Amino acid sequence: MTREARGPKEGDFITIKSYKHDGSLHRTWRDTMVLKTSENALIGVNDHTLVTEDDGRRWVTREPAIVYFHKHYWFNIVAMIRDNGVSYYCNLASPYVLDKEALKYIDYDLDVKVFPDGEKRLLDVDEYEDFSHRWHYGPETDRILKANVLTLVDWINHHKGPFSQAYVDLWYQRYQELLRRSH
Repeated sequence: MTREARGPKEGDFITIKSYKHDGSLHRTWRDTMVLKTSENALIGVNDHTLVTEDDGRRWVTREPAIVYFHKHYWFNIVAMIRDNGVSYYCNLASPYVLDKEALKYIDYDLDVKVFPDGEKRLLDVDEYEDFSHRWHYGPETDRILKANVLTLVDWINHHKGPFSQAYVDLWYQRYQELLRRSH
């Protein structure tokens, strides 16, 4: 099998594209550095990454963030490393697919934000309800997403995976090593 067929390797840069349920492009992140790929997951980092919104607006991420995507869970996790601690932004979204162009997923509007003090907030419930009706998410998608909110909250409460400080420290340190090596 060729390296291209296996996908990106540590230190490679990929594009991330999120779509809405109707197939329209929602947001694009350019140049996410890959830290690890496995059969089911991809871990990367965004640091001053260019983001383009569906309306053409562009902005740059402010701080390093470890990103976590999984092929079986209907969420992805962004751990933003800030001076006052780690904040998390979790998108309820389809499992990712990766092709030659980008890592891609469907964003299902619901988000969970976790603050450095551990406070959790479920965001965009109204947006989810609006788009659910407009694009006919259906009862099966709704059931899957609500079950994955429970899984996500369990991970948060038990500091599992990306919600562990040791995880964030490990992957941020790995990112810094790769940066030093490339300069």
